[in-house]
Amino acid sequence: MFSVTVRDHVMVAHSFRGAVFGPAQALHGATFVVDATFRRPELDADHIVVDIGAATAALGAVLDDLRYRNLDDEPAFAGVNTTTEYLAQVIADRLAARIHAGDLGEGARGIEAIAVELHESHVARAGYERAL
Repeated sequence: MFSVTVRDHVMVAHSFRGAVFGPAQALHGATFVVDATFRRPELDADHIVVDIGAATAALGAVLDDLRYRNLDDEPAFAGVNTTTEYLAQVIADRLAARIHAGDLGEGARGIEAIAVELHESHVARAGYERAL
């Protein structure tokens, strides 16, 4: 399996519901380093997994919808604990939608999987992987 990973970051504010989250139940900020990995079994006609520039732009566009927002105020996240794991899934799903829409080019239609990892700090990260 071939892969290409691109990286960006996003700053958000949010809070959690539930005793399991302790002090994170209060409104707090988070800065995530975001890695998006695109996988496919064969290279495309240009011998690439995906155009790195197009993948970087797509990740940036997906993150722009989250940047500097209080996720508690976003209708798409109403009633949801926007955990690191959950946000990784949201980002992966939004990237998959962009691939299906052709935003990453026709060659990207051969991508079979996307993995997204959000790094909360130098000691903790969470991720989500999905097929296309």
